[in-house]
Amino acid sequence: MEAENGDLLRPLTLKQYHISEDYGFVLREPLEDLPPYYQPWMEIAKNVTELIYSHSLRTRVHEMPLLETELLQDHRELRLAHLALSIITMGYVWQEGESDTVKVLPRNLAVPYWCVSNKLGLPPILTHADAVLANWKRKDHPHSEINMENLELLFTLPGGTSVHGFFMVTLLVELAAVPGIKAIPQAINGVNQGDVTTVTEALKSISLALDDMVEALKLMHDYVEPSVFYGIMRIYLSGWKDNPSMADGLVYEGVQEEPLEYSGGSAAQSSLLHCFDELLGVKHQGSSGAFLMRMRSHYMLPAHTHFVQHISRCRPSLRDFVLEQGDEALDSAYKHCVARLVAMRNYHINLVARFITQPASRAKKLRLSGVDADEENSAITQAPSALETRGTGGSGIMSFLKTVRDRTRALSDSPSAQPIGAEGAQRHSTVGVPKKAPAEASFLSWLTSKIWSQ
Repeated sequence: MEAENGDLLRPLTLKQYHISEDYGFVLREPLEDLPPYYQPWMEIAKNVTELIYSHSLRTRVHEMPLLETELLQDHRELRLAHLALSIITMGYVWQEGESDTVKVLPRNLAVPYWCVSNKLGLPPILTHADAVLANWKRKDHPHSEINMENLELLFTLPGGTSVHGFFMVTLLVELAAVPGIKAIPQAINGVNQGDVTTVTEALKSISLALDDMVEALKLMHDYVEPSVFYGIMRIYLSGWKDNPSMADGLVYEGVQEEPLEYSGGSAAQSSLLHCFDELLGVKHQGSSGAFLMRMRSHYMLPAHTHFVQHISRCRPSLRDFVLEQGDEALDSAYKHCVARLVAMRNYHINLVARFITQPASRAKKLRLSGVDADEENSAITQAPSALETRGTGGSGIMSFLKTVRDRTRALSDSPSAQPIGAEGAQRHSTVGVPKKAPAEASFLSWLTSKIWSQ
């Protein structure tokens, strides 16, 4: 506890928590290969999609040697190993869809996976920290521009170009948030110093970053096909907790005799909105709050979890500081920031409606009608029925997102809240990325300039 209190007394920096000022939570320049000893993992991981389609992945895994993990010491080596083993595991479990899942992850996969997971502090399942933060490389030289055409996945899953689009757009959202993440220490240190101007400017930076994140999210419509995402991709991102297809969980052979339950990938595993929620004072309760806390505590890298916890422990809180100061510009900047976070969550809800709710409705109608599906709807009908109303992380997705959005909006609806001032509205409409979705090229050019000007 004394160490924690000491951390709160020192000026907050991103470096304390291994967060990059250029890349935020994204792993900078992930490794692309492991030492030769680990090539059996890499060879399978790089060919998971083909092995799934040929129904031979499980056979290849059974033939895989049991490798020791002691040679993996460097953080980036461990991240690549965890990513590779995660991709293999998701393919192994879901190779035959929801109708023929497995009950046991074989020892030669489960034991090293467990060891690598423990070293990193991550669960033995594919997480956001794997699939997004550490699963990318540039096609060109290391210092070339970051854009959709110049990004490649290290490992992929069934779903073709939509898999690339989904993970790379999500990566761009993480990068678009970097100026906002950098502003968090500025805001907290400003509060501790009683510096109203510094806190006000930090809140403006966060508001702009939230808008930039929405602009990045809009690229999802251009690069991801809803029918493919819903019908083909989602099952490979699903876990074995709160999932009727694997109600008993999964036994990790050689680790524990009893089955274990882990949630699949979820946007709630990204540290971004956890940080902004804690800074602004958004308090989630009930089942949604419990789910978010579980994602924070068990599905993020420990350093990132500790950063969020640091923000949550700061006293006075940012919200208390704003209320105590009674400064009009500060108050306006705070309420505008809350409004932009609400807008971000509204846009996420719209995305979920297009990529999950609407395809789920079509899939249900097609099953009931018995009519042969065309090519697009054929992909939709492949989706597991267990995921029709749930996220891959196991949550009842639409009700969860609306509850989280409403808790955020409650900050503006509280008696002490005032409407956003004209100054804040004018600032939003004239600075940063335009409200209208820019051309993909212009947005990515802007994003690249932001990253490399840090």
